[in-house]
Amino acid sequence: MTPTRTTPPPVKKSLAAAGRDAPHDPALAQSSRDGLPTPPSGVLERGIAILECFKEDRLRLTLRELADATGLDKATLLRLLGVLMRARMVHRLESGSYALGPALLHMGMLYRSTFDLGTRLQPVLHNVMQQTGETVAFYVRTGEERVCLYRENTSKELRHHVEVGTRIRLSDGGSSAHVLKAFTGGKTPQAAHIYDQGFAMTRSERVAEMASVALPVFESDGSFLGALVVIGLASRHGEEAQRKAVDVVRSELAQQGFATRPPQSWRPPAN
Repeated sequence: MTPTRTTPPPVKKSLAAAGRDAPHDPALAQSSRDGLPTPPSGVLERGIAILECFKEDRLRLTLRELADATGLDKATLLRLLGVLMRARMVHRLESGSYALGPALLHMGMLYRSTFDLGTRLQPVLHNVMQQTGETVAFYVRTGEERVCLYRENTSKELRHHVEVGTRIRLSDGGSSAHVLKAFTGGKTPQAAHIYDQGFAMTRSERVAEMASVALPVFESDGSFLGALVVIGLASRHGEEAQRKAVDVVRSELAQQGFATRPPQSWRPPAN
């Protein structure tokens, strides 16, 4: 009796391999003629390229805009968008344009949970201290007090020394107190300036001979976290130095995914 031969099932190729072995894509040749971006060759890379098209100033994109940004033809885009929509990574609006989907928010929240606040904030404080030469601290509001959660003291002999856990009454003043009040429902004469310019500055308000500048810190989802303050001797930490510190703080916070401005939908809390 002749034994029966069993034909092994075909091996499924990975997405990356499928992209490498894919037939010639006419969009690739067309892109070089029309000056469009060269589309990625792999399936996974194409999906990532679509997601990376969305920016803060480009939250909704049409099919044509996605084609122009990626160099992919519309047929390929529609096929990939279908996959991304089923995975809830992309959402199609009633207008026909596309936006990022809720699955990405879930992944972003998981990413945030991977790192605690201090892991992201401490490098900011250290770099700001190195660039400004002054003490840097991060405060949050607790009732009618502010509490120092993180700090980076300058190595200069004449300095304002802050310890983690320090509690200071908001009524005692200081630039961080004004920022915390402005974004948590307290009254401060600097509110209008803080909302307009994005920071508060004080000189010898709480501690004689000390000058400070504080900025609000927001998470990427728009939630208010607290106030980051740079404080030093008024004799060397003049207004020009304070304004330079503002630029340094904004740059360093942005690199860690924080913002120093509230979302456009934000409104001042009721006092």
